Amino acid sequence: MAQLDTLDLIVLVALLIGTAAYFTKGTYWGVPKDPYATSFTNANGAKAGKTRNIIEKMEETGKNAVVFYGSQTGTAEDYASRLAKEGSSRFGLKTMVADLEDYDYENLDTFPDDKVAMFVLATYGEGEPTDNAVDFFEFVTGNDVSFSGGGGAEDTPLSNMKFVAFGLGNNTYEHYNALVRRVNAALIKLGAQRISAAGEGDDGAGTMEEDFLAWKEPMWTELAGKMNLEEREAVYEPTFGITEREDMSPETNDVYLGEPNKNHLEGTSKGPYNSHNPYIAPIVESREVFTVKDRNCLHMEIDVSGSNLTYQTGDHIAVWPTNAGKEVDRFLNILGLSDRRHMVISVKGLDPTARVPFPTPTTYDAAIRYHMEICGPVSRQFVASLAAFAPNEDSKDEMARLGEDKDYFKEKVSNQRLNIAQVLESVCESKWTSVPFSIMMESIQKLQPRYYSISSSSLVQKTKISITAVVEEVRIPGSKPNIVKGVTTNYLLALKQKQHGEPDPDPHGLTYAITGPRNKYDGCHVPVHVRHSNFKLPSASSKPIIMVGPGSGVAPFRGFIQERAAQAKAGEKVGKTVLFYGCRKPSEDFLYKDEWEMYKQALGDSFELFTAFSRETSEKVYVQQRLAEQASLINELLQQKANFYVCGDAANMAREVNVVLGQIVAEQRGLSTEKAEELVKSMRSSNQYQEDVWS
Repeated sequence: MAQLDTLDLIVLVALLIGTAAYFTKGTYWGVPKDPYATSFTNANGAKAGKTRNIIEKMEETGKNAVVFYGSQTGTAEDYASRLAKEGSSRFGLKTMVADLEDYDYENLDTFPDDKVAMFVLATYGEGEPTDNAVDFFEFVTGNDVSFSGGGGAEDTPLSNMKFVAFGLGNNTYEHYNALVRRVNAALIKLGAQRISAAGEGDDGAGTMEEDFLAWKEPMWTELAGKMNLEEREAVYEPTFGITEREDMSPETNDVYLGEPNKNHLEGTSKGPYNSHNPYIAPIVESREVFTVKDRNCLHMEIDVSGSNLTYQTGDHIAVWPTNAGKEVDRFLNILGLSDRRHMVISVKGLDPTARVPFPTPTTYDAAIRYHMEICGPVSRQFVASLAAFAPNEDSKDEMARLGEDKDYFKEKVSNQRLNIAQVLESVCESKWTSVPFSIMMESIQKLQPRYYSISSSSLVQKTKISITAVVEEVRIPGSKPNIVKGVTTNYLLALKQKQHGEPDPDPHGLTYAITGPRNKYDGCHVPVHVRHSNFKLPSASSKPIIMVGPGSGVAPFRGFIQERAAQAKAGEKVGKTVLFYGCRKPSEDFLYKDEWEMYKQALGDSFELFTAFSRETSEKVYVQQRLAEQASLINELLQQKANFYVCGDAANMAREVNVVLGQIVAEQRGLSTEKAEELVKSMRSSNQYQEDVWS
């Protein structure tokens, strides 16, 4: 064998170093930092946290309880804040709320035994951790977990750590509350001491709030016993200090009027564009795709050229909404703030760990219009906390009753789908001028972006993203407001009306500040970012696919089929492409009816469309029935390893499709029901069966 000389060795070592550097980029070095992740904190003049060591942070700030959250839409963060607030006011705990992605976990083995960690964890998608909880989840559940003291799982390194856990899930998904269950088991395996049973909230059953309330009371009792805590009368203590700035005008250049961060304020918006920093994208096309007057479905084309935003077919686009002017006015009016809506306010955290949820200085109007989920569901606990600020004794008693009696609350608030301003109006029409604005900031979630399945192909439309959205308008029988209107879809409808020449758009009687803060969205722009998804076409275009997507659930499949049609035109071999689509009537809401014909011409016999119309005749027909009728075809394609996709309603359609698929496998292959269900589950675990569903 030839000997390696010195030059050979030098070259070989250089190649090895270069290879290692290439494959570890983005993991151990060159990790991109998000300059906007702390933009609110920086905008408010607070110093960014200097440490990622949670124990060090707790010692520095004198805390003995930390509430970690894993949240995708803000709900888990809201529950975490409520837990921290209650622990402080009722039991004198020195609490802080912590985003899981802001801290390291290797040092949890040094967690002091006189402190407690609380985990509020939402399960996202198909049993996955939320984006901000991915690293934590992978760390505590990993096979080779290692802590700062050198101990592994077998050494029970977390034996000093006391913890409690509450999960947010949806029983319409197969992996119900999987995250809290797996984290709970992992922490116990690592030696941590769980105080009280882990709680599980069920959004699918509509019982999330009551599940949380039922869990926390026995939890507090057990925790108080373990940590020698004494309960006291809860008195409101503000987390934020609010100062009205008579010395400033809304026209002042450094006052935020809805801009999400400093670069947007200064008119120098730049990427990366993400969940902290939206791109103000032009809407280049908007049109109705329903043909009936009483229902709306929008198709929009969003131009992202020049933004460096990229997407892959099957991803989601996030739209950052604003609240309707009617609801902003209602909220300001009931709090007696209408005359001061444009008053400039500065907001400061009164605790060193408190995060102001939006940049300041701002105005009451801007904070409410752009940053607060004022039309969201109301919690019984929130209503109870406002009783002390009621205008008179009668309304105080009514608020207390609503807070204490869950059946009464359900009848008067939940079933009516009232927002917080409507609750206050229904209890007492007098102005609620004693309610501190700080308690509204603390108790109302941050206004969240809404996610829509992208209905275009990135192969065909690289810089233009399609949205397909049904405008939401839910009628509540017996409710005084009667109609609940979707915040974001009506905002999009207003933008569509503006683009089509209506000078003062007012969809369903709502108006929106569609030109944005300081008219920065003028010319029909909308703030967006892209969220990547695992809902993807197979890498080989020759692989068959089966898609089930009634209503607007067809959105991602338009992108899938658009892509396969382009591949076929380019001469690529395209596998069997089958779509099951359902709507009410072909003459009213058959989405993209003409386009399917066009794609059929490109794909030929490779493409088959099966339709189900639920209102065309006296017999209601749904996609799951059409699926059962094509049992032989479905089984044949599955045996060819076809990917199976479902998009749409999780509570009914997706669940029934899952059942029908199991029945098809059992009948076509002569298997028992149990064995067929196992096969369907294995399809899910191998990603052969994919869902993009909502409830």
